[in-house]
Amino acid sequence: MCLIFSFLIALGITSYQNLGRLSYPDFTIKIALISTSYPGASPQEVEEEVTDIVEEAAQSLGGIDNVKSTSQSGLSMVFVELKDSVHSRQVPQAWDELRRKISDAQKRLPPGAGPSIVNDDFGDVYGIFFAITGEDYSYKELRKYARTLKKELLLVPEVAKVDFWGLQREAIYVEFDRAKMSQIGVSPGQIYQTISLQNAVEPMGKVKIGTEYIPLRSSGSFSCIDSIENLYLSGKKEKLVRLGDIASVSRGYIDPPESLLRFNGKKGIGIGISAEAGSNVVRMGNAVIKRLKELEKIQPAGIELHKISFQAENVTESLDTFIENFVEAIAIVVFLLLLFMGWRAGLIIASVLILSILGTFIGMLVLKIDLQLISLGALIIALGVLVDNAIVVVDVFMVKREKGIDKETAAIESVQETQIPLLGATLVAILAFVPVGFNPGNVGEFCRSLFDVMAISLFLSWILAITLAPILCIHFLKNPPKTMGNPYETSGYRKYRRFLHAIIQNKAITLVFLTLLIGISLYGFERIPRFFFSESTRNQFYIDYWRSQGSHIDETSEDMKKIEAYLLSQPEIRSVTSFIGQGALRFVLSYNFQLPNTSFGQLLVEVQDYRQIHDLIARAEKYLKDNFPDSDPKINRFQEGPPVEYSVEIRFRGPDPKILYSLAEQAKKVLYESQGAKTIRDDWRQSVKLLNLKYSQVEGRFSGVTRSDVSSALLWNFYGITIGLYRENEDLIPILSRPAKEERQSILNLDKIQVWSNIANTYIPIRQVVSAVDTDSEPGMIKRRNRVRSLMVQCNHIVGQASTLRDRILEKIESIDIPPGYSLEWAGEHEESKKGQAGLKKVFPVCLFGMFLLVVMMFNSIRQPLIIFLTIPLAFVGVTAGLLSFSLPFGFMAILGFLGLTGMLVKNAIVLLDQINLDLQLGKKPYDAVLDASVSRLRPVTMAAGTTILGMLPLIWHPFFAAMAATLMGGLLIATGLTLCIVPLLYVVFFRVHFTRQ
Repeated sequence: MCLIFSFLIALGITSYQNLGRLSYPDFTIKIALISTSYPGASPQEVEEEVTDIVEEAAQSLGGIDNVKSTSQSGLSMVFVELKDSVHSRQVPQAWDELRRKISDAQKRLPPGAGPSIVNDDFGDVYGIFFAITGEDYSYKELRKYARTLKKELLLVPEVAKVDFWGLQREAIYVEFDRAKMSQIGVSPGQIYQTISLQNAVEPMGKVKIGTEYIPLRSSGSFSCIDSIENLYLSGKKEKLVRLGDIASVSRGYIDPPESLLRFNGKKGIGIGISAEAGSNVVRMGNAVIKRLKELEKIQPAGIELHKISFQAENVTESLDTFIENFVEAIAIVVFLLLLFMGWRAGLIIASVLILSILGTFIGMLVLKIDLQLISLGALIIALGVLVDNAIVVVDVFMVKREKGIDKETAAIESVQETQIPLLGATLVAILAFVPVGFNPGNVGEFCRSLFDVMAISLFLSWILAITLAPILCIHFLKNPPKTMGNPYETSGYRKYRRFLHAIIQNKAITLVFLTLLIGISLYGFERIPRFFFSESTRNQFYIDYWRSQGSHIDETSEDMKKIEAYLLSQPEIRSVTSFIGQGALRFVLSYNFQLPNTSFGQLLVEVQDYRQIHDLIARAEKYLKDNFPDSDPKINRFQEGPPVEYSVEIRFRGPDPKILYSLAEQAKKVLYESQGAKTIRDDWRQSVKLLNLKYSQVEGRFSGVTRSDVSSALLWNFYGITIGLYRENEDLIPILSRPAKEERQSILNLDKIQVWSNIANTYIPIRQVVSAVDTDSEPGMIKRRNRVRSLMVQCNHIVGQASTLRDRILEKIESIDIPPGYSLEWAGEHEESKKGQAGLKKVFPVCLFGMFLLVVMMFNSIRQPLIIFLTIPLAFVGVTAGLLSFSLPFGFMAILGFLGLTGMLVKNAIVLLDQINLDLQLGKKPYDAVLDASVSRLRPVTMAAGTTILGMLPLIWHPFFAAMAATLMGGLLIATGLTLCIVPLLYVVFFRVHFTRQ
């Protein structure tokens, strides 16, 4: 036996050490992004000519929940979200099918649009995220070092991907002097063709020389910038003109940049590392750090690596803290067992508990369940049942021995009497968690490990309780000092018997009191705040910052510099990382990624301690409001579970943007007047200004200048046109043609723009073919949902709950006059909650019926199961008291605690009623059987409850588990006592048992 114990313990410890480690469970983001460029098109043209085609192709895919799109100037982005019912294993196959459908749709796109790119890596998490900075280094030099790191880090075990953020693309700029171009008469087409053909890679064939077949190559391709300057063009009268004489050639970066990264004010680039699925993040993180230290010898002096996010540290910190608390909880439980059950009985129960936990680790390794806060939380919830199963068996054994029954008979009878009720109670407890674990959608996937671990641990505890516990009792429990007769005649038992007798005799008063107590607790329960997922204890928060739509990225960057300086002046802040132009790589699963937008910036702020975040956010909000009144900032804390971007969202749908804007303004007015909302905005944001150049067809035809020629001339003047490629090792660097800086950066130069006329074979002023220049505006972006235009008004609640704010504005919002063809829908937390509840509503009734049917089968009766399930409302009394006492919300973890509490109460009621039935079979009178069975359950029930309550103490200060611990502690403290009184009372009432005075 000792050998078996040693083997199981060693296997359990080894399994624990080899489990994958995460802070929170992974869940599949079932969203793919389809990007299609359409240069030069307005948002409406993109919507009608590109987005509509892509959406139609995407909607033909099976299993689609919704298709959302954003059409903006020159770019279509379509988001395809799969239904919750699509299993995570089916997602890759769905995206492959989506690619085929989008590929088939390409031929329907207009000229100049596409190709469409399907990104199904939208949910990849880069748990290790560094910033690479170097004070005196160029972006090119930083990129070179980053590429070296990428090659090396991809070889590290368990590393899946290494990606960059904020790389600045290089370009070769050929900047022409307009006057010289006009003077020599070189057309843009000549320039583009000459440069493109000079550097083209063309096949030249092979030639046989003797016995060899030798390929032909030609020289003359661009090998440096000088070779571009020395290129000759054909001017007027076939005169050759050196390119360097009419243009300056330089090497630089794409301007304006697409994105920028700064770490503590220093320019840099980001490098993100993602782990393989199911890997040990801590082990992978340690391996990455080890490899980086080995590579320090090749790290150029002055280049620095800064941690933006390092998941391995977060996981280690969160798991170490929890495991420390969990070990303390087990230690408290074991100590109490030793104290109140005797050291021998206590060690037997403790052995069963520890083996159950170690066995669970073995099962987790086999089923590839990672060690994270949800799976560990399941062990906490299961702790009470794990202890209780063994306590029941050991207690029955001890009572029988005190009655003088021999060891073997006592062991056999203790198992025979308890195995079926304990099995039924264990199955009921497991079934209680089926709605959470099998809830379709992100919440169900997030919580699946909870159900799996609960099922493994509870079933193991039952097996060990009816096999190992009686064997250990036979071998290690001493014989009682003497035959004690009835062990329930001590003072404590007699007081409980008299108290129970008094309650039953005054059942009407007791039931009225109980009803009032439950009513008061339900009233108090309504006063408890509700947050489905609480805020994370991560020591970071982030600020989404929006300038007016259409702002230049340089202006956004300047604002961000000022905010960075303010934040870095705060003593609590360790670092500030700025992402300008789009959101960062997804470095944590609950992060809300933001799409590319030149008016957007994001600051990731790391503080010394997460408890400082609340005050910092208040100060930052005031600073932003005072210094950037025209901006649209939003400060976010990370959440424990699947993210919701805004807590309250109102969606208007319909065809006309003007009407949608009008409806949105009415809704925003209601929100402002409510004084309970902040960060009020709409997701179409502001209309953007534009200059509308009216092309004259008559003058154009007469001059030989087409509308396309005008467009090219404007693009060349204000941005630049790609006229070729410069090859440098593996890089293909675009060659861009544009005017000199002083000629291109002001709208005042519009009249000086020249357009090449193919008829006149010379340049003519653009004003000759442009009759007028008007200012106008258009939506900065057009959003659609399931192919209908959709504008969302968004906000967050200031205090309390999102549901409270929604209830406050509900009547006024729904009184807005909605024209025919338009609709109003509630989104945000309300919609997500409805989706989550819809999944629960599908599963929960089936599980409840299954639990009830199981109990009916156990007792072959209806009345006894009704008694058992009527004990569940008793839980609200203790839960309300526990959460209000510690000022904690009823959130996700509290719900899990409540389910665990329900399982414990149901189990106690099952075993108690089974004992009553057993006593009746022994010939006891019904009233005596009720009292005797209740008395016999007093010690195991109070021992299990007491050990669990005190075992929760270390967790009451853990931010993530505090609400669950308070729920279990309060519920067990009050509801267990009520169960020991109310179940016997309800039995007497339901079965009309009368007291017969002896």
